[in-house]
Amino acid sequence: MLRDKLRRMLRNDGGDLKIILVSLLLAFSIWLVYNLTLNYTKVVSVPIVARSNISGYRQQSAGSSTVLARCHTRGFDLIRLGRKSEDKPMVVDFDASDFRSSGDGLFYLTSSELQKYTKAIFGDKAGMESFVTDTLYFRFQHENSKVVAVSPVANISFEAQHMSPSGLRLHPDSVTVYGEPAFLDKIDRVYTRSFSLEDLKSAAHGEVRLEGINGVRMSDESVEYAVDVVRYVDLSARLDLEVRNVPAGRTLYVYPHQADVVIRSEFPPVGNPAEKLVIYIDYEDFAKSRTGECIARFSEFPVGVISCSSEPEVFECMESDR
Repeated sequence: MLRDKLRRMLRNDGGDLKIILVSLLLAFSIWLVYNLTLNYTKVVSVPIVARSNISGYRQQSAGSSTVLARCHTRGFDLIRLGRKSEDKPMVVDFDASDFRSSGDGLFYLTSSELQKYTKAIFGDKAGMESFVTDTLYFRFQHENSKVVAVSPVANISFEAQHMSPSGLRLHPDSVTVYGEPAFLDKIDRVYTRSFSLEDLKSAAHGEVRLEGINGVRMSDESVEYAVDVVRYVDLSARLDLEVRNVPAGRTLYVYPHQADVVIRSEFPPVGNPAEKLVIYIDYEDFAKSRTGECIARFSEFPVGVISCSSEPEVFECMESDR
């Protein structure tokens, strides 16, 4: 036999044959590894399932679509991409604004939109030359939804003589919740996770996650918050009350006719805010009052004024003919 003849030609009862076989195997491995490190160009296919927050539809597409593209990359990565086409479809997150509707829950993306997602689909190491797939279609099932407000759960404190003129702001301040009607009917708002901002003396901003709700999903998992902070000073002034909107032939008397006003102004104040501030009683408020008591109003605040308060807060009013 050929093997026996080969053994007789070799010494050590086949020992050299083993060396030759191991050498051939090693040489083949080196050749294979070398070739797999070279760059190749090939059309690859990847089946994907789309996930997106399209208002009124389920988050994940009902089926998959296959994207074809001409890629150049190492042989190793081509093998990896080839395995993707054999495995279950990969889930790719798409921005809802990139989808276009064909009606009846069918949405599509063109190759120009797909350009943004080449790394998510083919990986960081693959160089995508061009898409063979011009348009990718996905079908999303309808889902019940409603828009609800976001309520912050926050503990905010300020250093002495510092405050926020506008309070805590959230963006977005509302989200869309999706789910079965039985769940949605019980939800009128969602809440942020608890967070603290302590001893603020300058503006603060950040991001906070929303508390999840069993049985529903939300269009956003987190919101951004912002707090403007200013230093303030309290100024005191005694102002005469004005009376406005009194009908012709009528007179409205106010007691007391002066008010001690505390003006909270940004520091440093712009001039003397009290000189531009007006406190008044509106006759229409008196006409609606059953007791003749009215709360004074302030005119538009001068520049830099954050808030104003008066002592007393309630004034006695009396009407008479002229």
